[in-house]
Amino acid sequence: MLVIRRDLVDAMVAHARRDHPDEACGVIAGPYGSDRPERFIEMENAERSPTFYRFDAAEQLKVWRGMDANDEVPVVIYHSHTATEAYPSRTDISFAGEPEAHYVLVSTRDPIEHELRSYRIVDGVVTEEPVKIIES
Repeated sequence: MLVIRRDLVDAMVAHARRDHPDEACGVIAGPYGSDRPERFIEMENAERSPTFYRFDAAEQLKVWRGMDANDEVPVVIYHSHTATEAYPSRTDISFAGEPEAHYVLVSTRDPIEHELRSYRIVDGVVTEEPVKIIES
């Protein structure tokens, strides 16, 4: 189960809405070993595409080094789908390289309502998990 603060959910949704019609992406870091998302890190979609996302390699290296320096890990890796449901694509699954992370997808296909779902992706196997949103 992903337990996540409402302000972090709001930040992911706002980023997804702002970048629409392109996919948005980023990370929420948390203390090593805690499984607690805390620090929101909005990243640039290097593809600038409505159907695909990719972290910029230089930016990803900088972000991952920053997490290492702070004894953090990527607790949540998120991105948006702009025209489809919040379910990982074959490409999403093939690029999922953090087996301990929660992969959160935000669908912005509806201009008013968003859909947010979380998954664990390990060795190509996708498992949806419940999301519990807390106030603080």
